[in-house]
This record gives sequence, C-alpha cells and structure tokens, in this order.
Amino acid sequence: MFEAVRDFFCRVTAEHAAAGPAAGQRAVQLAAAALLFEIVRADGEVRPEELTVMRAGVQGTFGLSAEDTEALMAMAEGESRSAISLFEFTRVVDEAFDEEQKKRIVELLWLVAFADARKDAHEEHLIRQIATLLHVRHPDFIDAKIRARERSGEA
Repeated sequence: MFEAVRDFFCRVTAEHAAAGPAAGQRAVQLAAAALLFEIVRADGEVRPEELTVMRAGVQGTFGLSAEDTEALMAMAEGESRSAISLFEFTRVVDEAFDEEQKKRIVELLWLVAFADARKDAHEEHLIRQIATLLHVRHPDFIDAKIRARERSGEA
C-alpha cells in the first residue's frame, strides 16, 4: 500500500518537475477529479446524472474546455479505480488548495452525491473522510452539505 502511494507521488513530482507549473496544476486537477469520481462510484453504481454533475463541477471549477474536461474525467476514473487509498489524492489537494477551494471541493462532492436523488451512507461516510483529510472544519463540511442540498433540490 505504501509503495502505491509513494509511486503516485513520485509520478506526480516527476511530471511537475519535467513540465513546470502547468503539470503541477494538472496533477492537482486530476487529484480533485479523482476524489469526485470516488463519490460517483461509492454506492457501487456509476450513474449518468452523477457523471453530469461531476463534469459540470470539474469544468466550472477549473475553467476547462469540454475536450479537456472529458480527458481529465477519463484519467480521474482510471486513477480512482487503481487507487489504494484516498490519501494519494487528498494530500495533493490539501497542499495545493486554500481553505475556500477545499470547501468548494467538499461542496462538489455533495453535489455529486445528491445528483441521483438519493444519498447513500457510503457516499456520506466517504465525503466526511475526504473533508477530514482536507482539514475542512466540521461547520464548513455541514455548510457545504446544506448548500449542495439546496442547489440540487434535495429535501
């Protein structure tokens, strides 16, 4: 397990060093998108409405073109499916994002969870775990959940 996490960071660090700041930004985007994909697949089903919300969130948050968004989502799916733990993604996001950006990611996680009109216990547990690893304070975690619920129309 440690080796997989180490390999991920070695790969991200090598890409960052080889290609400069743009590669570092792509690594952060990939880590954030992989966290979103973790929520998409948390309940055992990948639903189109969850992918739609993820796509909109990734594109809007990072200001990507439709083509770049699709490429990032495909890479995020691959990273998510091969990941050993959340830590390999949360560490990258935690180090790169400020407090507001981390709260935005938690809100996006909730939006994805609410996309299919049902909140699964696995999704909630996973979002709580990610928020903790991102050092998002509990009141901010709850605020993000409330905002996402209101935006999604979830009661």
